[in-house]
Amino acid sequence: MTESHPPSASSEPGDPRRPRGLSVLDHPGFPGAPAEPAGQQACPGDEARVRAEPAGAPEARTAPPGGLQDRLAGRLSDFTSLHEHTERLARARGLTATLEAVLASGTALLGAHRALLVTTLPGGGPSQPVGYGLDRASLGALETVPTEQSLVARLLREHDRPAELRSHDLADDPAIGARLRELAAHLGLGGCHGLPLATEEDGPLAAVLWFYDEPAEPTERQRELVRRYCDVAAPLLAKQLEAEQVRRTTEALRRGLLPDRLPQPAGLRLAARLVAAGLDRSIGSDWYDAIPLPDGTVGLTVGSVSGDGPGAGPGSAPGAAAAMGRVRAALRAYAVLEGEDPVSVLGDLELLLKTTEPARSATALYAWIEPDERRITLAGAGHCPPVLVTRQGAEFVETSLSAPLGMLSCWEAPGVELTAERGDTLVLYTEGLARRCGPTLHAGQANLRRAAADAPRDVRIDPDRLCAHLLAVCAGRDTGPATDDLMLLAARFD
Repeated sequence: MTESHPPSASSEPGDPRRPRGLSVLDHPGFPGAPAEPAGQQACPGDEARVRAEPAGAPEARTAPPGGLQDRLAGRLSDFTSLHEHTERLARARGLTATLEAVLASGTALLGAHRALLVTTLPGGGPSQPVGYGLDRASLGALETVPTEQSLVARLLREHDRPAELRSHDLADDPAIGARLRELAAHLGLGGCHGLPLATEEDGPLAAVLWFYDEPAEPTERQRELVRRYCDVAAPLLAKQLEAEQVRRTTEALRRGLLPDRLPQPAGLRLAARLVAAGLDRSIGSDWYDAIPLPDGTVGLTVGSVSGDGPGAGPGSAPGAAAAMGRVRAALRAYAVLEGEDPVSVLGDLELLLKTTEPARSATALYAWIEPDERRITLAGAGHCPPVLVTRQGAEFVETSLSAPLGMLSCWEAPGVELTAERGDTLVLYTEGLARRCGPTLHAGQANLRRAAADAPRDVRIDPDRLCAHLLAVCAGRDTGPATDDLMLLAARFD
């Protein structure tokens, strides 16, 4: 039976004095909860111990000096531990790190063994659960608990939300639903302690459940520490959730400026990969495109637009993303009009950029592909040379040296023509990926070419797997947060 009552006397986990059944407590400060007496200084655990003293027992009211010192030392140790955990939380960067800190610190403060955390989605409802000490199968099983039996759902209520949920033994608790009792017995979950993470401004943000491996409950001191910790964690989590929502929205808009799918013309297989840098760190915005042309040929293009000029920094990245969308749309139009001449396509793009985006510059590469003849005609403007992956290895397709678009009074560079063999793959990429592959741009390009040449044969013959392989090799290097997009476009001649 669900019971609502104030905090009871302190006891250790597994204390037989604890009443059986799920305990639901209302926290002071939340709607519907009794207010704390004004000027109260004692902690909840101290109050419970005072109320438990028998009447007429003066020896219980007068603690010996040694006992007082022990209590003060214990309190100092508690707050030192709390300070260490909240500092660790404050240092967390990003939503994932924040959630992991909450789970790990709460587990340590409560002396628990496993934990489960669920955040609220922007439109309402719970998100996918995050676990601590719980594998994916266990998390999936806990998601099958019906809403009416879910402890998480209770902690995420807008109204009548308990400040705390406790169960001494989930598998043998008559107040717990049958499905949850069954899963607790199957997964070896004993006692449980749950708290909401909420703020007055945002309401419920997340629900956290900590589990013991045996029937147990936290002591009053442990409950107080984790409650104070969650009071600090809630506003920090609110900021991280807001930042994550902004990031997801921005990334969705950026990806909306790029192709949602690639064409698959006869004789040519295409694949692409893009890992966009966050706009808080990005110094530009990359594009890729594959344009089916009316005569059955294909135009392939990659490029990058800088922020507000050559020295632009992260603050101009949103503007660069919008400019990238405009430049890519213009390039598609030029490709349809005169796609067989890459130099003319980039020349027209240069004129447009200088006319409509005078404070920006761009690097670009455009390749006109005739799949039947396996003929490639391309031109580049300040862009990294493509890599041609063959049966014998991989080599650069050397384009003429040229400045980026928008840097000179008049841009022009000769085009390059070559013929590929059946089974060859042309790999186009942007500077961000090359720089991620090595300490310098030149070294990164060499490492990228080497990674393509050393790829297993079954990877080299599949453009999608080749893109994934090259991205994993380069992006896996520990060179700090990416400040540029990582982009690949591969075309295999069948």
